[in-house]
Amino acid sequence: MYKAIAENKRNTMIMMALFVGLISAIGWVVGYMYSNTSIVYYFIFGGLLYTLLQYYLASGAVVAMTGARQIKKRDNPRLYRTVENLSITNGMPMPKVYIIDDPAPNAFATGRDPNHAIVAATSGLLDIMEDNELEAVMAHEMGHIKNYDIRLSTIVFGLVSAIGLITDIALRGLFYSDDNDNKSPVAMVLGVVALILTPIIAAMIQMAISRQREYLADASSAMTTRNPGAMISALDKLKQFSRPMKRQNTSSAHLFISNPLKAGSFNKFFSTHPPLEDRIDRLSNNKVKF
Repeated sequence: MYKAIAENKRNTMIMMALFVGLISAIGWVVGYMYSNTSIVYYFIFGGLLYTLLQYYLASGAVVAMTGARQIKKRDNPRLYRTVENLSITNGMPMPKVYIIDDPAPNAFATGRDPNHAIVAATSGLLDIMEDNELEAVMAHEMGHIKNYDIRLSTIVFGLVSAIGLITDIALRGLFYSDDNDNKSPVAMVLGVVALILTPIIAAMIQMAISRQREYLADASSAMTTRNPGAMISALDKLKQFSRPMKRQNTSSAHLFISNPLKAGSFNKFFSTHPPLEDRIDRLSNNKVKF
C-alpha cells in the first residue's frame, strides 16, 4: 500500500505535466491559427490557474454536481457509524459524510488528502446493501482516501474540465473569427482536428488512471474488512441493480465505485471503470491472499 501511495503522489506530478502539455498544445494550435504564438503562454497560465483553483474547490464542485447533502450521525446512524468505524480501523481522520438522494446504487470519495476528504453514498446503495456489504463499499472509498487516489482523481477532474472548457472556447473562437478567410483551409482543418482530439486524449488518460485505481481500492476493501466475500457480493449487487444516476457528468464519473453514466457503446469504450465482472473475478481469484 505504501508503494501505491508513493506511486499515486508521483503520478499526480506526471499527470499535471501531461495535461499542461495538452493545454500548451491547444494554445499552440490557436496561436498558429491567429499568427500569434504568445497566445500559448496565456493558455498555460489560464490552465494552471484553473487547475490550482480546482485542486482546492473540486470536491465542492463534485458535491454540487451530484446534489449530495452532508449528514451528521443523527441523520443516518448506519452510514455514519460505518464510516466512523472504518476511520478508526485505518487510523485515519474522519471524512465528511454525504448522502445523494438517487435510486441508482453508487458511492464516491473526493478531496485533496485524508484531512480534507469526503465520502458519499446514494440512497439507492443504502437500500440494497446488507451491513457487511455497505461496510465493504465504504472501505473501498476509504481505500481511495488512504491510497491518495482522491488527490490524483481531483486533479484529473480539474484538468479534464479545464481542457474541455479551453477547447470549447478555442473552437468557438476559430469558427466565429473574422480572420478565418485569410487562413489556409488545410491549416484550419488540422487545427480543428487537433482541438477535437485533445479532450479525447485527456479522457483516455483519465480512463487509464481510474481503472487501475478501482482494482486497488477493491483490494484495499478486502484487506481492511478481512472479508473479500462482502466486497464480491456488493459488486455483484451493483451489477444487478446498475442504473445511470439522475445527475450525470463525464468529468466526475471516474470518482464513483460504479459507472454512473448511461449505458452505451461510446460511454462503454471511454468508461473509467473496469467491468464489474472483471473486478469480481480478480477478487474471487485472490480470496486466500487477503
